[in-house]
Amino acid sequence: MLMLLDTPSLYFRAFYGVPESIKAPDGTPVNAVRGLIDMIARLVQDRSPDRLVCCMDADWRPAFRVEALPSYKAHRVADDGGDQTPDPLEAQLPIIDDVLDALGLARIGVAGYEADDVIGTLAVRGAADGAVDIVTGDRDLFQLVDDGGPVKVLYTARGIRNLQIMGEDEVAAKYGIPGRGYGDYATLRGDPSDGLPGVPGIGDKSAAALITRFGSVEGMLAALDAGETDGFPAGARRKLEGSRDYLAAAETVVRVVTDIDDPDLAKLDDRLPKTPRDPEALVELADRWNLDSPVNRLLNAMAG
Repeated sequence: MLMLLDTPSLYFRAFYGVPESIKAPDGTPVNAVRGLIDMIARLVQDRSPDRLVCCMDADWRPAFRVEALPSYKAHRVADDGGDQTPDPLEAQLPIIDDVLDALGLARIGVAGYEADDVIGTLAVRGAADGAVDIVTGDRDLFQLVDDGGPVKVLYTARGIRNLQIMGEDEVAAKYGIPGRGYGDYATLRGDPSDGLPGVPGIGDKSAAALITRFGSVEGMLAALDAGETDGFPAGARRKLEGSRDYLAAAETVVRVVTDIDDPDLAKLDDRLPKTPRDPEALVELADRWNLDSPVNRLLNAMAG
């Protein structure tokens, strides 16, 4: 089984979930590092993947999405033009990279793309060989679920010990939409966390009804073009007609890329190692950053 980690989602969760008082001997906070390592250890222990990839953001706000919809994540832009990652977390990101590399866990981001897109591409490829588990706190990735794959999302909203396993049936039951329709649903109702305004006046129920009736935003727009009236809630046609430019732009923004053409992705060795790639470097990192306990827990999980 292939496990794909939305690593930024996990280390942000670790940063806010583990006390910042957890520090290295030199006083550097390492709460996100320790929390992330413990999360991976728990996932490996509980789910027993034989392949695992730590997917990264090479670009948290890709140009192609901003060009389509300038409001995309605009509220997260810091004064210096970067993202609003807290300084104590920013300082831990290189440590995370070093530890993952010393362990020998596959770690990859692709220039111009978010971790979501790396996950989407690897999930589609991986499903041809067997089951795929996507670990994330981001509902956007619900659009990748595929019971035929099978591709499941292990949703972390309740924590790593209480994962919600989301397939097509679970997404349909929770949102009242076709199992893989979450991207279209989010496009219509909007998502403030991503700066996605949605269609004014279209809420959760109307969005669900439209996607259930027409299958997708594309199908809904085709029905509008054909002059159909059945299946549109009262007043919805006017609202949708007035939002055509937004709907066209949002399709580019919301849709997870599933066909990144990148040589590093193509040759990625995603096998979960039984032993660390660089034991000496790992010992040095564990000593320097006060990571002995979580590193040992992950090594035990990998070996088991």
